[in-house]
Amino acid sequence: MKESVRFNGNKTAWAKAALILVAILWGSSLVVAKSSIDHISPSMLIAMRFTIACALLSAVFFRKLKGIAHEDVISGAKIGAFLFGAYWIQTVGVSLAMPGKSGFLSSAYCVLVPFTTWVMCRKRPEKRNVLAAIICIAGIMLASVTDGFSIAAGDWLALLSGVFYALHITSVKKYGENRDPVLITILQFGFCALYAWIATFAMEGFAIAWSMEALPQVLYLAVFCTAIALLLQNVGQKYADPSSASIFLSTESVWSVFFSVAIYHEVISAQMMIGFALIFAAVLISELGGSRGEEAR
Repeated sequence: MKESVRFNGNKTAWAKAALILVAILWGSSLVVAKSSIDHISPSMLIAMRFTIACALLSAVFFRKLKGIAHEDVISGAKIGAFLFGAYWIQTVGVSLAMPGKSGFLSSAYCVLVPFTTWVMCRKRPEKRNVLAAIICIAGIMLASVTDGFSIAAGDWLALLSGVFYALHITSVKKYGENRDPVLITILQFGFCALYAWIATFAMEGFAIAWSMEALPQVLYLAVFCTAIALLLQNVGQKYADPSSASIFLSTESVWSVFFSVAIYHEVISAQMMIGFALIFAAVLISELGGSRGEEAR
C-alpha cells in the first residue's frame, strides 16, 4: 500500500514538473519568435513551425491517421483557422512590442474563454468569470494605457490575439468533442500550416525572404514549444489535479516577462507590474473554477 502511494505521489510530482516545463517553454516562445522575425516573415515562421510540428506528431501517431474521417478533416480545418489567426496576429504584434508585455496581454484569453463559449456554445459564464473580466480589464488599462490615454498598436494586436486564442479553445470544445484529440491536434496543426503557407505566398509571392539564421529558432518553436510541449501537457494534466495544472500553466505569462527582461532587457514600470498582477489574478480566478484549454501553444 505504501509503495502504491509513493508511486502515485512520484507520478503527481513528475506531472507537475512537466506542466511547469510547459509554461517555461511557452513563456520563452515569444522571445524566440521576436528574434526570428528579424530573418523571416511571421507567416512563414508559423508555416514552418506548424508544418514541422504536424509532421512530427504524424510520425509518432501514424497508426491513428488511418482512422481519419471526413468530419475530422472539417473540424480540423475550422479549429486550425482560429489557431492560425491567433498565432499570426500575436507574432505580428510581438514585432511591434516587447515579448513580456505582449505575453501578459495575450494571456487575457483565459478570461475570455467563458464569454466566447457563451457565444459559440450557448453556455452562460459564471459570476466569477464576470469578476475576472472586470479585474482583467483594469489590469490591461494599467499595463497598456500611456500618458496620452492611448494603447500602442503592438498591444492592440496582443489583445486581439487573445480573442482568437479564446475562440480557438472554444472551437476545440465545439468541433473537437467526441473526436480523437490526437487526430484533431494533428489536423488543426496541418491546416494552420496550410493557411500560413497560403498567407506567405499571397503576401510575398515566390520571392520569399529566408535566412538560415532563423532555422534554430524555427526548430525550437516547432519541436520544443509545440510538439514536446503538447506531449508534456497531456501527460501532466493526466496525473495532476485540474487546479494545480491551471496554476502551473497560467505562469506562462510570468515566464514570458522573465525571458524578455533577461534577453531583451525589457523595462517593467511599477504601473505595468500592478497591471500584470491584476491580469494574473484574473486568470487564476477564471482558471481555478474550471479547466484550461487542451491545446499546446
